[in-house]
Amino acid sequence: MRPFLLILSTSLFLACTNSNSQNTFDRKNTDTEYQLILTSDVKFDKLNPARGDQSPLAGTLWGDRNGKEATGFLFRPVDGFQSPPHIHNVTYKGIVINGLVHNDDPKAENMWLPSGSFWTQPKGAVHITSAKGSNTMAYIEIEEGPYLVMPTEEHFDSGEEPINVDQSNMVWLDAADIKWIDQSDAKVAFLWGEPSSTEFNGRLIKLPVNFKGKIISKSPDFRAVVIKGTPQYQTPKSEQPTTLEEGSYFSALGHSEHQLSTTDESILYVRSKGSMEIISIK
Repeated sequence: MRPFLLILSTSLFLACTNSNSQNTFDRKNTDTEYQLILTSDVKFDKLNPARGDQSPLAGTLWGDRNGKEATGFLFRPVDGFQSPPHIHNVTYKGIVINGLVHNDDPKAENMWLPSGSFWTQPKGAVHITSAKGSNTMAYIEIEEGPYLVMPTEEHFDSGEEPINVDQSNMVWLDAADIKWIDQSDAKVAFLWGEPSSTEFNGRLIKLPVNFKGKIISKSPDFRAVVIKGTPQYQTPKSEQPTTLEEGSYFSALGHSEHQLSTTDESILYVRSKGSMEIISIK
């Protein structure tokens, strides 16, 4: 597996800049269901119980990795963890939150991905996963379950290509490139999917130091995970803001507003459909 630089095609660039020129949202929707889960409240269990104490831990944020639906969970290996060669029955996406993660063919040289890096693991492909760091953590997302660890003898070719993108190779776009970002110095890096479509897509949102503003979403299913920083978070239904730890999760079912403020640079992973705005509050 080799690293790939995220390159934006002309069509994708135009979709990002022009798809939301109206920026019109129904901000009076009071039926939206919000959810907030702090990392400290996540229940962790063994990701691969067959390995006993050698298994990394997993904490579900949404969905059910043992069920059939799409799911997002936190992955916590110990320092020095290295899996044996194996495959999965489903493709997954991963984003490093803390520490260093290596995910590749068993014969490949180590390529350690730091915080903010993104990778995908195609179903059926033989690989290993390794980790360095006393508090290594990553966010893992699947589009369908169950998430199974299977022996290499059952490998198959799904036709998918793996992706490894070091955080230093991310392509960040700002208000000069995207019309749904105002002049708040926020930036966006597109990871997967078509941002102009009505299907799910994934992106990183980088909020600068001393940002104060909102993410306003028309998505019927909005999910976000804190990858870096400790932003303050509040919804129209909450009376006080909450400080989010790295790995914390917030979501909304229905058109939604998410108020955020920062004292340090913060990065969010967002999975959603349709249009959104990033606006600053004076």
